[in-house]
Amino acid sequence: MSALQDLRVLVVENDEMSATLLQMQLAQAGAVVVGPAASVADALRLLGDSEPQVALLDYRLANNETSEPVAAALSARGIPFVLATGMAPDHLPAVFRAGVMLTKPYLTAELNAALERALQAASVAS
Repeated sequence: MSALQDLRVLVVENDEMSATLLQMQLAQAGAVVVGPAASVADALRLLGDSEPQVALLDYRLANNETSEPVAAALSARGIPFVLATGMAPDHLPAVFRAGVMLTKPYLTAELNAALERALQAASVAS
């Protein structure tokens, strides 16, 4: 059984094709996908409504937004997250240091491993 089995994963991704691929990858691992959310407002609404256990964030979202406010809200609630980006970590706001970095492009196995690392780090911290 996958470590992601029945896990509620908030997906914050504004690119429709990427979001669809992520949904398929996560569903194949047994996760329950929350979203996807393409904007900060959508992500924060889903965060409040669905109580995800972990989140997968894209850095750049629609309308020149970034997922920085979502990362801050997740951290405040103690919800682990993975940031999927092609940006160098030293070019990202400090709030993202609380998460696990996943460099784009990545394989499904790397995605699953990053989510598992985020969950393990959160369980050690609590």
